[in-house]
Amino acid sequence: MAACKVLASLAVVAVAAAAVGWVLSAPTYLDAKQTAEFGKGEAARGERIFYAGGCTSCHAKPGAQGDAVLELAGGLELKTPFGTFVAPNISSDPDHGIGGWSEDQFANAVMRGVAPDGSHYYPAFPYTSYARMNVADVSDLYAFMKTLPAVQTDAPGHQLGFPFNIRRGIGLWKRLFLSPDPVIALDASAPDDLNLGRYLVEGPGHCGECHTPRNFAGGTEKPKWLSGAVAAEGDGNVPNITPGEGGLGWSADEIAYYLESGFTPEFDSVGGAMVAVQRNMARLRPEDREAIAAYLKIVPPLPNGYPNRQ
Repeated sequence: MAACKVLASLAVVAVAAAAVGWVLSAPTYLDAKQTAEFGKGEAARGERIFYAGGCTSCHAKPGAQGDAVLELAGGLELKTPFGTFVAPNISSDPDHGIGGWSEDQFANAVMRGVAPDGSHYYPAFPYTSYARMNVADVSDLYAFMKTLPAVQTDAPGHQLGFPFNIRRGIGLWKRLFLSPDPVIALDASAPDDLNLGRYLVEGPGHCGECHTPRNFAGGTEKPKWLSGAVAAEGDGNVPNITPGEGGLGWSADEIAYYLESGFTPEFDSVGGAMVAVQRNMARLRPEDREAIAAYLKIVPPLPNGYPNRQ
């Protein structure tokens, strides 16, 4: 009898824990005050945000060149310790892409990582950075993306094992790692270029997603912001881009020129995954690249965030 009571108590606790977990893992959406800013987007402004956000880097068909990079068919495979994530079709096609989404649905996907059906997106989609974007820019981005070609194919699905294939659990992960707050605090008197640089780096540019170490759960370690990281794919490292020892020792002008031209102060050229990023940065305004450089010069200097390889 006592054993039955213990089992019954455990069952009650398990059911209660499951119920709490279900509630805590529910998707959260932008509030009415934020969504009131929708509907005023302009495609001409959205093109800048499109390139700042690096949308083509993941969502263009692998190997696409020239104008074909604007055909956002998806299909790029991101092989990580958690499994293989595949970038989806985000073209303007209403059946295979996002052409049938409302602006609210688009903004909640970008800034909250929530799909139109209420499921969670995996954070291979860098909404943890996009959460810091302002709604007006997201509205502009939506307007621009509606002008891009429709692609009538579906990308393959993710290849994930248990428990990573349970999307609902991402809701709990978001409670730990999804925040719209800036990473680096700036004084109220900070000049406009620093505020713009912080916005572009921490928000649409999502630089921290690759250049910051991650913990065992896959969340970025913000105290080590931009200090470099073990690459999510392969055996390499992503560089430290703080002004610390082992980091980026370039001047602000040299950083801005690199983002524009792809050439380093040492007369080397951009390589690896940074090739696509630099091509996107080259499409921004000169003042955007200068602001990014100004911000990178004032982030706290840190030693390399990845272990030395023997």
